[in-house]
Order: sequence, then structure tokens, then C-alpha cells
Amino acid sequence: MTRPFDLSGRVALVTGGGRGIGAACVRRFAEAGALVVIANRTQAPADELAETLVVQGLRAESVPLPSLARSDLHALVDDLVGRHGRLDILLHNAGGCPWAELQALDEDKLDEVLDVNLKAAFWLAQAAIAPMRAARFGRILVTSSVSARRAMAGGVHYSAAKAGVNAFIRGTAFELARDGITVNGVEPGFIAKPGRGTLSTPQMMAEIGAHVPMGHMGEADDIAAAMLYLASPEAKYVTGQTIVVDGGASLPETGFAVVRHWGAA
Repeated sequence: MTRPFDLSGRVALVTGGGRGIGAACVRRFAEAGALVVIANRTQAPADELAETLVVQGLRAESVPLPSLARSDLHALVDDLVGRHGRLDILLHNAGGCPWAELQALDEDKLDEVLDVNLKAAFWLAQAAIAPMRAARFGRILVTSSVSARRAMAGGVHYSAAKAGVNAFIRGTAFELARDGITVNGVEPGFIAKPGRGTLSTPQMMAEIGAHVPMGHMGEADDIAAAMLYLASPEAKYVTGQTIVVDGGASLPETGFAVVRHWGAA
């Protein structure tokens, strides 16, 4: 195998591709030969990433992600297919959660979490089916979370949305299995985002890492590497699955077991 995970000639759409995990996936796909269209709700980082990749001789462009409404997401896919003639890889990575305990959860927070994490996956995949079915090839990917299987204080709405994502992956994979379209996802654990948020301060990263069997938080590229495999020809017989990438954090019964065994980091 001279070039594993070759995406030459493929067109990929990555939502939430401006920073963090999304940006790492964009880079991996572009380095593998794909033309990557970056759709981000904040335009500036997507523009900057696309420009950087183009300067490096790779193929990338940025487009606005104006809203998560069904009509706008369908228009996004239709415009991409109209300009490039195809859509081979769809990665819905955009996500997020306004944290709130259940008692304090309001309708706006719940709608926001369901819209970006779950409903958008439905509308994007719905729009992508026709061009992928016509080509007899497609990779539909979604960034899920280990929170889909584990409880997290203040994030019951996020966990519910990601559990829905995993069900969406299985059901959609079953529907599209005879069309040459695979549907898969990755479940990240704690991933470091240096300089972004309180969870990625050096102190918090060390504290969280102490509860991970590997002893540290993961990096965005750890998720991107798994996504690259799922997007590639080598994953042609994998569908309806999620890959857990969490440094073994979900293996013990509790994080206390890790600290007790190895000691604090």
C-alpha cells in the first residue's frame, strides 16, 4: 500500500471545521488529497485555515454556515454540489453545549443542543444522499462523544443529543448500506484545546489527565486520524459504528480507580 487512506479526487464538507477537532480533520482530509469545504458558524477561523492550506499547496475553501435550519443546510450542500459536481465525504463535526443542570435547563438551551448536535446531522445527511447515491459512493461521518454512554453533571441534554447521534448513525447506515454509502462516527473523550476554555488550562488538563489511564488528555489530531480512516477506501466494509478515542478513560468503573492505581499525575 503506497498511500493508505488516499482521498485524491474526493470532495469533503466539514462543519465546525474552523478550530479544534474540526480543523484537525480538515487538515488530515486535505493532506490525503481531498478538496475540503470548511463550513463554520464563525467565518474568520475557517477563512484563515483555508488560506493556510492553499498556501501549502492543498485544496480547501471556506463557506458560511448561516444557520442550522433544514433549508439552509440543504442549500449549503446543494451549492457545494453545484460548484464541484459531487460530494463524497460529509463530516458533521459542529457541536456544543450550554451547560446546565436539569433543574435549571430551559427550552432555549435544550433546543440549541439538539439543533447543532443532532438535528443538523439529519438535515445534512438528507441533502447529501442524492449526490452520494448517484455516485454509488459516500462517507457520512459525525463527531459523537463518550458522553453518549456516560453521565456528565450539567450535560444531560448534551449526553441525550449524542446518544441520539449514535442511534442516527446506526439507523442511517442501515438505510443506506445498499447504496455504497457508509455512516460512522467517532466518540472523543477529553480532548485538549490549548488556550480555549477553562478545561484546557494547564492545571485542568493535568487534573483531568490524572483520571485517564494513558495519563493525559487527547489531542484533536487523535480524532482526526480516526475520521480519516473512516473516510477512506480502507473502511469500505465498516458502517453503523463509532470508534471510541478516549485514552482508555471509559474502561474503569470510575476515574478514582485510575488515580488509586497510578497515583495523581
